Amino acid sequence: MDTDIFKDFLNLRLSAFICGCFYNFLYIKKGNMRFRFALILLLIAIFFTPSASFSFEGKGCAGDCASCHSLTKDEAGKILKIEVSEVKTAAVKGLWEIDGVQNGNKIKVHLDFGKKYVVLINRLIPVDDIGKPPPIRKIDLNLIPLTDALIIGNPSAKNRVIVFTDPDCPYCKKFHTEMKETIKKSKDIAFYIKLFPLVNVHPEAYEKSKAILCKNSLKLLDDAIEGKKLPKADCDTKAVDENLKLTEQLDINVTPSIILPDGRLIPGFIDSPALLQLIGTKQ
Repeated sequence: MDTDIFKDFLNLRLSAFICGCFYNFLYIKKGNMRFRFALILLLIAIFFTPSASFSFEGKGCAGDCASCHSLTKDEAGKILKIEVSEVKTAAVKGLWEIDGVQNGNKIKVHLDFGKKYVVLINRLIPVDDIGKPPPIRKIDLNLIPLTDALIIGNPSAKNRVIVFTDPDCPYCKKFHTEMKETIKKSKDIAFYIKLFPLVNVHPEAYEKSKAILCKNSLKLLDDAIEGKKLPKADCDTKAVDENLKLTEQLDINVTPSIILPDGRLIPGFIDSPALLQLIGTKQ
């Protein structure tokens, strides 16, 4: 068979395969998330492969694109608007793998060699959209049980603000101070604290959260925020595990995460004046 004809044949078969993958992705049941995720990775690998006819390409970018491209930590930081700790070529050809820190949380993202798209799990985001404020998302407050919440402020206050916090998170420590400033300015605001330890980033936060909830103690929360050593948990509370499941269900992955009285979700730190303004301008 002529080489060009064979290449066209392979490309045609590959195109049909990709179309089939997208069709299956659209109709796979939501519950089968592992298979959906594997399919996403497969499509990303195909999408970013320099050529569909792999073995027929000569030397050059199609053969080893990493040798034709470069990306420094400073450049990656400017593009992504994060603090970058490491840049390396990814296992998938055509992508950089970038480790960094955003809002105090460690993140891993992939950037294409053309520096036009950021790959976040199953989304392609134009570089021009990086750094822009995300659209405001609302949370159904009825989905959040408050029986285990610690309350800062007046429990009978009209405005309830729910805060998912991590006792070892530096931005949570800053917001802890802002919460106390806020209740000094307004007696009509109360903060309901839900403990959400980011165990992959702060491995000791899980046990600290259990110790705090076993005693249902704001004093222990204050101690943890200040970096003081806490006593071991003296009960077998399931509240922390339930909070972890809840945050996964609500797609909350940043601490602090602040939910305003009308359900608007504010991911990350804000100061007291900004918070008061947001509460006063419900949407």
